[in-house]
Amino acid sequence: MARIAPALGFASLVALAATAAPLQAEEGMWTFDNFPAAKVRAEYGWAPDQAWLNRVQAAAVRLTGGCSASFVSGQGLILTNQHCVASCLADLATAENDVLAKGFISDRREAERKCPGQQAEVVTRITDVTGEVKGAFAGLSGEALTKARDAKIAELEKAGCTDTATTRCQVVTLFGGGQYKLYTYRKYSDVRMVWAPEARASTFGGDPDNFNFPRFAMDAAFLRAYENGKPVATPRHLKWAPRAPKEGEITFVVGNPGSTSRLWTDSQIAFEREVALPITLATLSELRGRVIRAMDESPEKAREAIDTLNGLENSLKVMIGRTRALNDPAFTKKLSDAQADLRAKSAGNAAIGDPWSDVAKAVDFNRTIYLARRFTQPSGDLYGYAAQLVLAAIEREKPNAQRLPGYTDSALPLLEKRLLDERPIYPWLDELLMTWSLSKSREYLGVDDPDSQLLLGKESPEALAERLVNGTKLADPAVRKQLWEGGLAAIRASNDPMIQYALKLEPRQRELKQAFDAQYAAPLAVAGAKLADARFAAYGDTLYPDATFTLRISYGQVKGWEERGRQVPFQTTLGGTFDRATGAEPFDLAPAFAANEAKIDKAVTYNFVTTNDIIGGNSGSPVIDRNGAVIGAAFDGNIHSLGGNYGYDGTLNRTVVVSSAAVQEALETIYPAPALVKELASR
Repeated sequence: MARIAPALGFASLVALAATAAPLQAEEGMWTFDNFPAAKVRAEYGWAPDQAWLNRVQAAAVRLTGGCSASFVSGQGLILTNQHCVASCLADLATAENDVLAKGFISDRREAERKCPGQQAEVVTRITDVTGEVKGAFAGLSGEALTKARDAKIAELEKAGCTDTATTRCQVVTLFGGGQYKLYTYRKYSDVRMVWAPEARASTFGGDPDNFNFPRFAMDAAFLRAYENGKPVATPRHLKWAPRAPKEGEITFVVGNPGSTSRLWTDSQIAFEREVALPITLATLSELRGRVIRAMDESPEKAREAIDTLNGLENSLKVMIGRTRALNDPAFTKKLSDAQADLRAKSAGNAAIGDPWSDVAKAVDFNRTIYLARRFTQPSGDLYGYAAQLVLAAIEREKPNAQRLPGYTDSALPLLEKRLLDERPIYPWLDELLMTWSLSKSREYLGVDDPDSQLLLGKESPEALAERLVNGTKLADPAVRKQLWEGGLAAIRASNDPMIQYALKLEPRQRELKQAFDAQYAAPLAVAGAKLADARFAAYGDTLYPDATFTLRISYGQVKGWEERGRQVPFQTTLGGTFDRATGAEPFDLAPAFAANEAKIDKAVTYNFVTTNDIIGGNSGSPVIDRNGAVIGAAFDGNIHSLGGNYGYDGTLNRTVVVSSAAVQEALETIYPAPALVKELASR
């Protein structure tokens, strides 16, 4: 599974949060408009110049499914991870041809198949709009602040991208509200599957090996971007370099880290430890058990739910790591000490004041509203379709500047694509997810709570889920299209039970959001700006912001680490797969590996580790050498890197990479794709 996700680590971590100075060597997920070239040059004797950065930026790809990628040929070929396309493979799979389990190899362009809901995006411009956004809400507070801010953001996004067919604009909040940047993307809405190995090759070792090293995972895949039915011309792509890494060589990871919390205050961390994490851990554990039990009922259910289970197990492991870390006094003391250092350096600065108290008040309010916000959102694809259709219909009636984020003109094309693209829906799985979420709502809210009564009425979670899932027609994309195009009138006239249920819940969900915006989001926007000013004043302007699923670059080196008195090597080989195999799940060999053992060059570097600073969302990121060539794709972190959500420790944190050499061997020997080999070799 090997999905990189934000999380916290263990007692052995000694990382300092980004609020403290100085930064550790190799720490940071840097924006391309603020790359620390001087720092890199001082540490390595060399740093990329602007031309190098421009080339790499032009080839870096964001996949809207939540992963990173890169162009690696002039014909729109995209390198990413197998686990990043597992949902696409699951959507394309059938009982007769399970391409998730068996792998996918297209021998011609006509055989490449569209991935439902997937979009590829490349950053073309980054514009600082801090003054415009902050100016829009200066002197305001509460809901008025968030409305003014969101209106200005909607205005900037619409003005920045008048051609919504090929471009997308997104205003990104950095440093908790200290900066606002307008990211302009060239987008490709037609993304097709090209090549992926068997699932067992990618997930070899399963959950026991996830977030561990040594690893033996062929977690790589290729997609292709199309436009007007033809492969996109991508002359600014990365060179494919199928070679073994060299210990100590400098490496760069370019991708879109999803989210970090390194700038959180003590009160935010306390809320995470005391409220959010325990609930998440308990509920996910139960859901995992329910899914496993259901999968045991039949091979078909096992096939249909495997992608869901892999995601659940990955998330659960992350939450366990977070929980253990936030209950480690030594680790949390490091975080508190960083906050104390910043407060001490900011004392007496009237312009900064006491934003920590403002954050604490907002967090206190969040404690009162958290359960209601969390448990009035039922789970399941079908309810998700209904809720989005309802909200979109309501918001599209309003002027663009007055709409909720996610429903503005800049966001609608991707939303429409995700709503209308055809993909399989498994009613039994949707019913399971909805039943589970409704039962958790009743458990945490209480039977007599008004929100619990709103959700359930006089029905049980099981009966309500069965009635809604079996009665809805939203699995049909034609029905969803009719409701989308018909707007609010069609939504209100619909007799679909899931639509009617979403309509019933929408006013309460909106009420909760308004309260959250007024008493939590708005105070944090003001406090975040002051905290950013405090950091810049205390530590200078060479700082990196928390991750926001926008393009970043990190630097590091190929390097193992020492643990429990032994040296962990920096690489594994393909031959190690056979040594590690036991014949039983999850250490059973992928069939193609077993069949081709005699042909495989077992000395080829398989997986390797680097000191690059990454987090969830970096999955699929190209690992690039100083020549700007791809030597691998990041797919995981070691167990210690789970602390990366809150801090970085260069002595232990490692990025886990599948080498380009191993992928080349797979393309030539294990899952032959001669046309792809030829394309990768072209310049």
